[in-house]
Order: sequence, then structure tokens, then C-alpha cells
Amino acid sequence: MEMITMKAPDISCEHCVATVKKTAGQFPGVHSVEADAETKIITLTYDPGQADLSKIEEALAEEGYPIEK
Repeated sequence: MEMITMKAPDISCEHCVATVKKTAGQFPGVHSVEADAETKIITLTYDPGQADLSKIEEALAEEGYPIEK
């Protein structure tokens, strides 16, 4: 298991948090997703052998929450 934190500046409310959790959580190998509307930080716990972070980031961007690089 690995944990990564990412910043998504467009997270602004609890609805955003719910969307981020649902979107990232649907991928194989993702074990948990936490997001915070105040800090705009997403914390992802995942299996690097199964989860493809680039696909997760792409899906989040499509939902309106691009990851800050």
C-alpha cells in the first residue's frame, strides 16, 4: 500500500469532496480516498500494482478537479 497527497484547487465544498471520493474510489487498487474542502488536499491510499494514478488524475480533471502539478 502507498499513500499520496495531491492538491486540487477547485475543491470548494462538501459536494466537491463527495464527487472526488466517488470518482477516485471507483478505480481498481484504490483502497481509500479522503478530501478536504478547506485545504483542497486529496489523500489516496492505493496499491501501486493495480492503480494507475495518471488515469485517476485524468478522471478527476474530467469531473472538474484537475490536480495541481
